[in-house]
Amino acid sequence: MNQDPFYSSGTTDEISKKILGMLLTYDSPKGMVGGRIVETEAYMGQQDSAAHAFKGRRTPSNDPLYGPPGTVYIYSIHGCYLLDVAAQEKDVPQGILIRAIEPTIGLSIMEANRTKHGVDLTNGPGKLMEAFGIADKKMNMEIFGDSKLDIHQDDKKIPAQIEESNRIGVANQGSWATMPLRYFVKGNPYVSGIRKRDFDKENHGWR
Repeated sequence: MNQDPFYSSGTTDEISKKILGMLLTYDSPKGMVGGRIVETEAYMGQQDSAAHAFKGRRTPSNDPLYGPPGTVYIYSIHGCYLLDVAAQEKDVPQGILIRAIEPTIGLSIMEANRTKHGVDLTNGPGKLMEAFGIADKKMNMEIFGDSKLDIHQDDKKIPAQIEESNRIGVANQGSWATMPLRYFVKGNPYVSGIRKRDFDKENHGWR
């Protein structure tokens, strides 16, 4: 990721759409793995009742959210590890959850890590982290690009259409639970929960 990529580049919800199509990579102990980001969720900080930093909550666990833009924030929920990136300037705790990727690099490594094939390999936030082989928080507070994790802004495919919906798994999280802050590449088979009849089999939702 290039230097300070999120400064002056928009609001967190806008950035959540901008990174769709960018290449996410991880230089894992088994080799390089990665793919195109096809689904994200924006979390808008203190004002957002579904966010980890709602009302300014700050703990050792969510401290990476308060870091500079591009800070790695890994957290666990229900036994799964999830990958988030801090999206605003330091001490503005807004983040983007990377929910799904279309795998393009190190497919055999990811399949071995998950013992899954096809769209089930990386069509969810916990699945993509398992496919990457990340099962700890050791990279927290590192910066994408200076870390073994990177988001390549200069290597991007353009979605033909970006859809939005309410976020997943936050239905009981107050007034912001139904806000349309989930973004995905329409028709991409690796989007979580997409129905087969909605697949764009020819182009996977890319231009």
